[in-house]
Amino acid sequence: MSQPKTASGKRARKRSSREKLTDYTDLPRTAAIDGTKTRHWGEGTFVIPAPREVDAAMRQVESGDLTTIDAIRAALAEKHGATIACPLTTGIFAWIAAHAAAESEAEGSDSITPYWRTLKARGELNPKYPGGIENLRQRLENEGHTIVQRGKRFFVADFERCLASVRF
Repeated sequence: MSQPKTASGKRARKRSSREKLTDYTDLPRTAAIDGTKTRHWGEGTFVIPAPREVDAAMRQVESGDLTTIDAIRAALAEKHGATIACPLTTGIFAWIAAHAAAESEAEGSDSITPYWRTLKARGELNPKYPGGIENLRQRLENEGHTIVQRGKRFFVADFERCLASVRF
């Protein structure tokens, strides 16, 4: 797949994850849950957060503590007075925050978003984060967590005891 072209016909420069983190100036945005979304999300309102909000939530988690995408979504929904935060965009923006952190770390920054502390549901490691499972495993084990494999997936053992609150 080739890179998109600009109006002048030149190839567009690929934006870095750090640039994507500051994009989306039209977000956050809240809307009513309607149509087919009501079947999955129920009734009420949902918020599409800004990537920088997801990054800010992930940055709150200190060494030894953990959070989940679901906990971040709950905090975002509360912040915006919504019933739910969009699971798809919140997950995408967590991925962007993780890759932005990896870009900064590769350039020598030691103040990065600790993306390895943000888990999927039930304490599962996110293999789409930079460095994959091995990187996440090493970072989490260095902070005192035990990683267990269940089938092809990896989880933090007893992750519930290390969950930190995310607040705005």
